[in-house]
Amino acid sequence: MSEFEPTIVGFFCNWCTYTAADLAGTSRLSYPKNVRLIRVMCTGMVDPQYIIKAFLEGADGVLVSGCHPGDCHYHEGNYKCLRRFKLIQKYVKQMGVEEKRIHLEWISASEGKQFAELATKMTEQIRELGPCKIRETMETFV
Repeated sequence: MSEFEPTIVGFFCNWCTYTAADLAGTSRLSYPKNVRLIRVMCTGMVDPQYIIKAFLEGADGVLVSGCHPGDCHYHEGNYKCLRRFKLIQKYVKQMGVEEKRIHLEWISASEGKQFAELATKMTEQIRELGPCKIRETMETFV
């Protein structure tokens, strides 16, 4: 039997974390390729529905990452994201998703090494948890 390889959906700010991921790649830093990047203009536009849909479509984990607070290109987008994220954590927990499957991190464009470390850490963490069972849980309600 092969080892479980998680699928992690990452919603990354165009200006910071997406650029950091690109920097990690061009710097040839090694990290697991389990994170599927979705570039958004700002983490403030990541609607909670996107996170729920990611889990329902088969993601084992979700990572939201953007500019450090105070450095947002859209002034307060990351603060909006932080407020939403606290609510979505509670919501997915009520749906039966472990809290460790969803993560918010601030990574600037020059922090490619931090991105590689986060991708590695999150992949290992989700691998330990095993596959997300939300689809099976939700099918019982349909």
